[in-house]
Amino acid sequence: MPDLPPPSRRRFLGAAGAIGLAGTLGALGAGTMSTARAAESDGVEAINWPGLGSYSGADAAGSRVTAILAGSARYLIGPWYAATYTHYLPDGYIDLKGTDERAVRLPAMAAVAATTALVTETYDPRTLSAANATVRTHNLIRTLAARHRANNPNTGNRWGGGWQTALWAYYTALAGWLFWDRLDDTTRRHLVAMLVWEADRLTTCNSVQLIGTGGDQLYMTRRDGTVVTPGDSKAEEDNWSAAALSLAAAMMPSHSNAARWTRRNVELLLAAAARPADLTSGETINGIQLSSWLRGTNIADDGTLENHARLHPLYMVAFDQSLYQGFVFGLAGRAAPKAALHNIKLTYGALVDKPFPLPGGGVTPIYRPGSAEIFYPKGNDWGTHFPFYFGNFDLLVSLTGQDQGITPPAAEWERLHNDDQLSLMSRFTDGRTYGAAGENTYYGREHRVGAMAGQTYLTLFLARNSTGNLLRWT
Repeated sequence: MPDLPPPSRRRFLGAAGAIGLAGTLGALGAGTMSTARAAESDGVEAINWPGLGSYSGADAAGSRVTAILAGSARYLIGPWYAATYTHYLPDGYIDLKGTDERAVRLPAMAAVAATTALVTETYDPRTLSAANATVRTHNLIRTLAARHRANNPNTGNRWGGGWQTALWAYYTALAGWLFWDRLDDTTRRHLVAMLVWEADRLTTCNSVQLIGTGGDQLYMTRRDGTVVTPGDSKAEEDNWSAAALSLAAAMMPSHSNAARWTRRNVELLLAAAARPADLTSGETINGIQLSSWLRGTNIADDGTLENHARLHPLYMVAFDQSLYQGFVFGLAGRAAPKAALHNIKLTYGALVDKPFPLPGGGVTPIYRPGSAEIFYPKGNDWGTHFPFYFGNFDLLVSLTGQDQGITPPAAEWERLHNDDQLSLMSRFTDGRTYGAAGENTYYGREHRVGAMAGQTYLTLFLARNSTGNLLRWT
């Protein structure tokens, strides 16, 4: 990938930083309003950008993640957006072309990448100006929020209330929160209604069910050993649902349902990483005693887990969603719950140290010594190239200190994996990562990279900014 132009500065932009875009945003319709007024009108506590200090991104890990984020955001809000959204509908919104994961999750992930790059000034404007990128990003956010069922009575083009929609709402609301001082009144109201609707839905359940009293459950294996969903851990689903709750609690701490969101967030985090030993543990985390509350498990005692009917390293690193809670609460000036760290060290140790038999004899860990190569003990049904999935997790583990006593440390693996990610990106001039379909068969593969890069960059900012480490856990 071509070298990025050096940024003039690397800090978060508040309202003052958006002045140059005011004319462009004004053309979108409802105009903008001050952060103070936003907090009064809909209960959202906007991010206090000046209080968060600055981050140069000049350290080695920061340089790598900056390049990944800048390239990915440039591709998603540039060529991908232009090819996907070609006109406005009569109501002024872009056409999402459906209500499924492809239609909703993908633009929501693109919005996370673009907003993060724009507000941190890591955006690369060589092929699309920041002003035009801002207009496109605003279009994604406002359309996604408007089409959610909390704001849209039209059953033909609304989304929400599905198995994965809490995650889509999380991405959309996170992008909106980052862009809060650039959004119009209507979009703000829609974002709040969307996130509250999805978060409230997750508080209607118990210690076994994810939502309500039936349907999806919290655990692959029940306390009595009954396997409810063979080969299909519920860890990822629990922690992506927790993400929506964490964001709602961080954005709207004075909301009447904030305490319920906070409690359920902790419950889902603990359920996601529950292992058999936890069922008899006397440990209490964030007010919850593991042995008395947990009703099942999702990972093994050695830190591994199963998904897609196999021990699956890609789903082990899906605990990145738990670790992102550090930056979510950090942006609100608050500590994240320690429940987000539960058993992370155990799972990371299983990636680095646990030996698995090789087909031709001998053994190897999942992380091949001195290499960016990943060993998949039961194969990988998603493709062949996923360096940033692992490099992203490595960096989060390093920044949260969850690699203590593990050798090599997570920072060394981050370098190997993210250098490999940059090598993939260097094959293209537009910022994308992937070429042949077999490299990563997920249709949102570029968007997944962008969303990870945005969230990892925000974690880096809070950990290494000029005011000190703002990642706190309680």
